[in-house]
Amino acid sequence: MTRNTLRAESGVRYLSDEQRADPLFTNSIARAMQVLAAFHHADRPLSLAEIASRAGVDRSAAQRIVHTLRSLGYIRRDDEDRGFLPGIRLLDHTLDFLRLNPLIQRATPVLLELRRNVRERVDLSLFDGQRVVYAARMQSKRETFYATLVGHSVPTFCSSGGWAIMARLPEPEAREIIEASDRTPFTPRTLTDPDAIITEIGETRARGYSIAVEQILLGEVAIGVAVTGPQGRPVAAIHVAGSLAEWTPEDFSTRVAPLALEAARAISQI
Repeated sequence: MTRNTLRAESGVRYLSDEQRADPLFTNSIARAMQVLAAFHHADRPLSLAEIASRAGVDRSAAQRIVHTLRSLGYIRRDDEDRGFLPGIRLLDHTLDFLRLNPLIQRATPVLLELRRNVRERVDLSLFDGQRVVYAARMQSKRETFYATLVGHSVPTFCSSGGWAIMARLPEPEAREIIEASDRTPFTPRTLTDPDAIITEIGETRARGYSIAVEQILLGEVAIGVAVTGPQGRPVAAIHVAGSLAEWTPEDFSTRVAPLALEAARAISQI
């Protein structure tokens, strides 16, 4: 089985009884966010019943929440009136996250210079447990619509950035991420065996960067380098991706890895 689309995190984030019992926790806000998250895996406009099912709320609650969010501009009817879609006001919050994030501010000029030097796709992804989320994407000459969008994510267990990040974690923590992940392969070459992934992480740790060949996309080779925060813990990764039609993994590593390592050092807080 293979996967060829990259999506946001699944809609409903399950909370512990302790979290829900917190007197500061507001259930109505949580339900509203679950309604917005219902669109994460959607391929088309959603009906009210579909939103209720995906959000884990009853139809009456979904109707009230959708009406409120629609009034505020966070949900809209699609142009052919077939259902509901996210509204334009959500982009205001995306902009806030990107412009106020100090890591992204610090990384952007460094990534632009790296892109000019390597002339291949350069991405910055943020570490979020079992996934890494693209926060900056600088494209090459070979791109698809999905490869241009921030907010997409790939699993930590099989991505070049994920391997680079896990190489900076204690091995028990890395193994916990791997074993908790849905390890459905993206390609026939995607590593899914935990021990094989741990071995790859060890090699990444030894050389300082990862080399992922056709782990997410067929025909792609990617270099990953971790970006660290003030305590030396990995918070993000730089990915540089090229085509196997133009590069061997060895030549790509020789050309790209030193530049990616230099960029990561410039962005990291040491």
